[in-house]
Amino acid sequence: MDSAYNFILPALDGGSIDLAAYRGRPLLVVNTASRCGFTPQYEGLQALWEQYEKAGLVVIGVPSNDFGEQEPGSAEEIASFCQKNFGVTFPLAARSHVKGPQAIPLFQWLDSRLGFLARPRWNFFKYLINSHGQPTTWYSSLTPPTAWRVRQSIEGALRGF
Repeated sequence: MDSAYNFILPALDGGSIDLAAYRGRPLLVVNTASRCGFTPQYEGLQALWEQYEKAGLVVIGVPSNDFGEQEPGSAEEIASFCQKNFGVTFPLAARSHVKGPQAIPLFQWLDSRLGFLARPRWNFFKYLINSHGQPTTWYSSLTPPTAWRVRQSIEGALRGF
């Protein structure tokens, strides 16, 4: 695969998220979890979605139970939690593996493109993909989604949109 737009993710609602529908738009892909110390980052992700969606940014959450088993719920429980607690309206993929040989193809591709250091080592790793479908940078769990450097990267990717 030569572009993020070639991937289709299973959606939390049972459908699918075809990244080709977002061709030409920057993507911020984040592996998420509902029972993590970083879970309040959902609020920042929603804020980015609300601020930059009209400019072209697409935020996509990928719930995962890979780290500390902090996303054990069903699809309905995850959706309800995200909506009730953080008002999440950005697309959410189905709970997926994001590390190791069981990782979904998008995360295997991100690993091949960004290298060892970019592999998610916990929940809420963030991956910015530019408007050409190429990953440009990543941020660890420790970097809040609303951090200045994340916003600067997003704004740079949007200028390319």
